[in-house]
Amino acid sequence: MLHQLSKENSILNQFLTEMRDEKIQLDPMRFRKNLERTGQIMAYEISKQLEYETKNVDTPLGTASPEVPADELVLATVLRAGLPLHQGMLSILDRADNAFISAYRKHHKDGSFEVHVDYVSCPSVEGKVLIICDPMIATGSSLKLAADALLEFGQPKQLHFVCAIAAAEGIDYLKRYFPEADMWTIDLDEELTAKSYIVPGLGDAGDLAFGEKLQE
Repeated sequence: MLHQLSKENSILNQFLTEMRDEKIQLDPMRFRKNLERTGQIMAYEISKQLEYETKNVDTPLGTASPEVPADELVLATVLRAGLPLHQGMLSILDRADNAFISAYRKHHKDGSFEVHVDYVSCPSVEGKVLIICDPMIATGSSLKLAADALLEFGQPKQLHFVCAIAAAEGIDYLKRYFPEADMWTIDLDEELTAKSYIVPGLGDAGDLAFGEKLQE
């Protein structure tokens, strides 16, 4: 199921507007902060999908019986661009275990590229809620490879993909392989360039957050 949060007006639209703005993008700290705040709100929204149980807690004046999350969670992120988004989610879902994976595009002189996964650090995800975050879903191929690698560590109870911006093509691609997954995005862009960059998008989220890198 696709959850496109821009369909209802909220402060998330302001965060995304600033992330898209090429002038505000000149401040990497602001860009990272907006990704982090996006992660916090996404975590709150996903928390509504979890199972809950009653917990009795003693207060100074008596006993309360709130409903609290019962699911075990694993928060996974794709390095390096996903780190601020991941940190925002972890600040809310602070009892979650964590997983990290490196998936990157290996570019060729003719403009084509291949996606490589060369590092995975993950606990068991068996029976847990697995949440994979990456700021942008373009073709979906990088995230599909990342999910395949993480699923080597067990069969999760639920699977969630989280991003700030997704291309319609990438969402459709992931749906084919993970039809039961929930997909969370602020906005959905329709166009991809020949080099598979999202239009209007926002550029390279990793570079905007952490500085430009040299292409191999």
